[in-house]
Amino acid sequence: MIEKVPASELKMRMKKFREVMDAQHPDWQMAVVFSKINLLYFTGSMPEGMLVIVREKDAILWARRGYERCLVESEFQIIKPMPSYRVAAEDYPKLPAEVYLETEFVPLAMFQRFQKYFSFNSYKSLDFQIAQTRAVKSNWEIACIEKAAAIHQVVLEERVPELLREGMTEADLAAEMYPIMVKEGHQGSVRFGMHDTEMALGQLGFGDSSLYPTSFDGPGGNLGANPAVPSFGNRNRELTKGSLVFVDVAVAVNGYHSDKTMTYMFGEALPREVQAYHKQCVEIQNRVAEMLQPGNVPETIYETIMSGLSPDFLKNFMGYGNRQVKFLGHGIGLTIDEYPVLAAGFKAPLEENMVFAVEPKKGIEGVGMVGIENTFVVTPNGGRCITGTSPGLILVD
Repeated sequence: MIEKVPASELKMRMKKFREVMDAQHPDWQMAVVFSKINLLYFTGSMPEGMLVIVREKDAILWARRGYERCLVESEFQIIKPMPSYRVAAEDYPKLPAEVYLETEFVPLAMFQRFQKYFSFNSYKSLDFQIAQTRAVKSNWEIACIEKAAAIHQVVLEERVPELLREGMTEADLAAEMYPIMVKEGHQGSVRFGMHDTEMALGQLGFGDSSLYPTSFDGPGGNLGANPAVPSFGNRNRELTKGSLVFVDVAVAVNGYHSDKTMTYMFGEALPREVQAYHKQCVEIQNRVAEMLQPGNVPETIYETIMSGLSPDFLKNFMGYGNRQVKFLGHGIGLTIDEYPVLAAGFKAPLEENMVFAVEPKKGIEGVGMVGIENTFVVTPNGGRCITGTSPGLILVD
């Protein structure tokens, strides 16, 4: 049974986008969306094609491949087949001089093919306007994220401790976690807005494998399977008594993600100093959560937390060595990395029903990455955690 995005939801999203464009670009006349994630957001389906939004007119979803599927699963008002850009262009005999496009997504070759038939003079970016539109989640979207979050809590707080055993490899753990996640309701894939980024599951590591250098823009490290797949789990890294286990994975339902990191002490407790650093990360998460209220500014939250940390703690905080990231959390929804970010430069006040993954973490030489991550909904009373209550660093005998 297909769980469709309600027509009322799609109309509300389009209305929000048009309002943002009217406010920020009063002269806009045409916007065109190509990326499948944004097509899913606005239409409830993911064809190969484009969504053409003309001011003062109904938007049209043009489907090159997947047209029949769109008719079945989408409640969008107008869906048309598109054998080619030339055919679609016949519906737009008078083009504006300037068109708004996803400049973060559209490759040059696609742009050139499109402009061959849609002969506008110039273009501007609409990436930020779409990000703003998607940032505040509806009740329907939050319900999807909460379903993912419930899976997260069960898998990371209850099931993973049952899986850990001496001699298993990181790849074993990843391979055994994945079917459990899917059976619990995970859609099976995770998505990033970050260019050219893919992960089957997330980052997980035994011991200092979780400090290994990676190109991924996050605090955790990952030895990974090999240079071609620098994520998942390594087939040669085995779990030994006294090791830290680091698991940072996403779960998604109906396209919507939650994000969570849990750590475990396998076989015996880690040194008190390590546990103290981890506890401080949990305390930072909780302080951030208290500030996730409408009206508070992400930049202020970030600077307030960072200014209160000692030089000793700041070393290897939010990344190991010179690979420290400059944020404490990130928006999450149809992709894991959404606007806004809890970081300097993000000055727009928070709004109710924004959703954040908060992830204070600290690398410890010879041990690995301690810390925590949970997903929170912005409310007038502060961030409401939806991915579980465990403080992490769970002792597994």
